[in-house]
Amino acid sequence: MHALGARITHDELPAATTSGRTLTVLALLLGLTATASGGCSLLGDDDDAAPSSVLAPADVVAALTVALDQRAEAVRNHDTRGLLAGLAAGDRALRRQQRAYAVNLAELPLGTFDYELDPADVVRDGNDYLAVVGLRTQLTGFDTQPVLSRDRMRFTPSGEAGGYAVASATDPDWRAAHDVQPQPWDLGPVVVRVVPGVLGVFDRDSVGAADRLLADVTRGISDVAAVVPVDWSRAVVVYALSDPAYLATVPDLPGGDPQTLDGVAFPVTAEPGESDLASTRFALHPRLLDHGGPGRARLIRHELTHVALGSSDDHAPVWLSEGLAEYVSVRPLPPERRGISQGALDAAREGFVDLPGDADFNDAASRAHYGEAWWACEYVATSYGEPTLWSLLDELDDPDLDATGRNEVLKTWLGIGSRQLASRAGRLLLHTYGS
Repeated sequence: MHALGARITHDELPAATTSGRTLTVLALLLGLTATASGGCSLLGDDDDAAPSSVLAPADVVAALTVALDQRAEAVRNHDTRGLLAGLAAGDRALRRQQRAYAVNLAELPLGTFDYELDPADVVRDGNDYLAVVGLRTQLTGFDTQPVLSRDRMRFTPSGEAGGYAVASATDPDWRAAHDVQPQPWDLGPVVVRVVPGVLGVFDRDSVGAADRLLADVTRGISDVAAVVPVDWSRAVVVYALSDPAYLATVPDLPGGDPQTLDGVAFPVTAEPGESDLASTRFALHPRLLDHGGPGRARLIRHELTHVALGSSDDHAPVWLSEGLAEYVSVRPLPPERRGISQGALDAAREGFVDLPGDADFNDAASRAHYGEAWWACEYVATSYGEPTLWSLLDELDDPDLDATGRNEVLKTWLGIGSRQLASRAGRLLLHTYGS
């Protein structure tokens, strides 16, 4: 599974038929998404000051399960009082945090909200119990199946005999140690806006941009669906917050610095550590909220191409996956407005020797690599017909193919190998953009 980032800059050159205006470039960055760890030892026996490893008695596990069931029922019924009633008494900060959490959840189209508890993941800590709790949620119309996430909660004896109340609903340090990615509604107040096919997650300071952004995404879905010949939901969840901090929570963020990215698409798997995809979502940097126009629309179409393809390009060469996303992103633009980076043009003048490899696609020459990948796809579509692009994706999306095997597929389908394709892509790029 891949997390896919995008950076908008302003050194892009228009095609040769333009009047010389500088257009927006999409210099895209790629990284691998790490999923949350699963399996045994979820409590972490190597944590500092670890709690007792003595497992909880059956009656305690049963009481914790009752507390979790009551909490889930309160959420499903939008019963904030019921949720707050399950909290430890006297902790005002916890009540404020959980009240905001309940408001957030009430805005989401939750079709599933269920806790699960493994007795092996419950240990005693003084009079309290720490438990690693699984939570399955599903956004109706956007997730194909429920999504399991885990967090560590603290339970303390309540006033009711044998009962337990929630003393802490989350443990950020535990989540970080176990590579668990929180959702925006887990971190602070959000404002949710839904239009057909798009669920936008904003906050108080970003929601003013919601109408235009949701309209751009809606149009992008139609544009992408008209080109990408696969069955997909034509629905997406978009995070557009005023603080870029959420971008930093995406595992293995492309480039490592959220300030350098304008957007990132990431997979949401049904279970941590598994490959079964529930959805693909994307998040935008706050500067994109006021950065409307063709540049933002192009970036959105690029990310939506990854959403549409889902896991069907996971094993394809990166140049094809990213080249296809760029190819699709520019289709609604007239040729003279399909800008390209100066780096790609310079590299084409020097001569593309071969298609960029997966390992170095995101190195310092990433702008040139994206341009080369895009124009390799343009060459294939121009010379062999657009359907050949999608046939190549089907053939090359094979985890058993090495570089030699991929090259043989190109020769079978195109009659040329990767070096010849790169060279011809460069010549077509130069012919299009001229001097």
